[in-house]
Amino acid sequence: VQGLNQDDLLLAYHDRSDGGLLASVAEMAFAGHCGVDINLDVLADNASYLPAALFNEELGAVIQVRQDDTEAVLSQLAAAGLGDCSAVIGQPKVEQQLDFYYAGEDVLSGTRADWQQAWSETSWQIQRMRDNAECADQEHERLADDKNPGLQAMLSFDINEDVAAPFLNTGMRPAVAILREQGVNGQVEMAAAFTRAGFTAIDVHMSDILSGRVDLADFRGLVACGGFSYGDVLGAGEGWAKSILFNEQARQAFTDFFARPDTFSLGVCNGCQMLSNLRELIPGSEHWPRFVRNRSEQFEARVAMVEVQPSPSVFLSGMVGSRMPIAIAHGEGFAEFANSAAVDACEANSTVALRFVDNHGRMTDRYPANPNGSPRGITGLTSRDGRVTIMMPHPERVFRTVQNSWHPDDWSEDGAWMRMFRNARVWVG
Repeated sequence: VQGLNQDDLLLAYHDRSDGGLLASVAEMAFAGHCGVDINLDVLADNASYLPAALFNEELGAVIQVRQDDTEAVLSQLAAAGLGDCSAVIGQPKVEQQLDFYYAGEDVLSGTRADWQQAWSETSWQIQRMRDNAECADQEHERLADDKNPGLQAMLSFDINEDVAAPFLNTGMRPAVAILREQGVNGQVEMAAAFTRAGFTAIDVHMSDILSGRVDLADFRGLVACGGFSYGDVLGAGEGWAKSILFNEQARQAFTDFFARPDTFSLGVCNGCQMLSNLRELIPGSEHWPRFVRNRSEQFEARVAMVEVQPSPSVFLSGMVGSRMPIAIAHGEGFAEFANSAAVDACEANSTVALRFVDNHGRMTDRYPANPNGSPRGITGLTSRDGRVTIMMPHPERVFRTVQNSWHPDDWSEDGAWMRMFRNARVWVG
């Protein structure tokens, strides 16, 4: 099997274990969001052997190969001494139906949606008791969507264009402070992204600022990183902000930095929560929300789809309308606005920068496409002049193609989110 995989002959693999062949094939159909036709004739001498063929849990595996590669794969299995226990049993199909045949008759069948909902029943019921029941129901209902196209990337820009290239040739690398606090763990990826975009990324701990060892006047950019600040206790980002607001020296340093027209700032995850609580220091951010516990009542670590909104954000220039996957990992990402008028104000002045969308490209507040439940799908905002941008998702974790769990085949080294960091370098000039 490892040899077949190295030769790029395997499309999918699943061991036959708990539940036997039936469970293995069904789980592969669930993952592929498709149906299957399975012929049991080669596995059972007569109908009395069907239960054993379907449910035996002895060593074995189901592999999927291209039809044109079938003979080559069977030959290699035979050469490995597995010829007598290898057989072609069926194929996947676009129709969302699982059908098992014996002697030309349909002996077991059901829709992919019905079987998958039955398969997830126990988890769903536990989730309803443990978490937000409405979110659990929405996730379970989503399994029945036969037309779910899955993750996609629809870009309004050329992913292979390095818009920062002309500035790299100058040899100038503006300094950006990669700011972290106790427990933050996203600073390395963040530094790597800004370095690739043409900046000099400098590790700055909050203790450096509070002690006066580092002066923000020396930087063109400031990035508040995410992770598990303060052990990810509730309101950790808010506590981080208070360490600035209640320290005279730090408060003045940040006030002066935000007031300079030649600076930019980015807050991600905990850093987003932190900067949102510095609204009184950031010009043009008065309607920003606080970020509080996810509506699901759980830490959410998954891939989500977002759409870039029209806004003045220096980071998202030229990306408006793009829909693409992004990593998210947060327990407190729900955007809690002061009232509906504050949401309307953010939309009216174009300071909404990112929204969660479902796989059909529709703005959503339904779980899990909107993993934190924020109103109108809002998960990123910017100041009115675009110099300060905050977002819950983690673009630094997917700026390279290989960091993405899924990506279009034509992507090369750079992922779609690399454009964001290069935009900052273009803006600095």
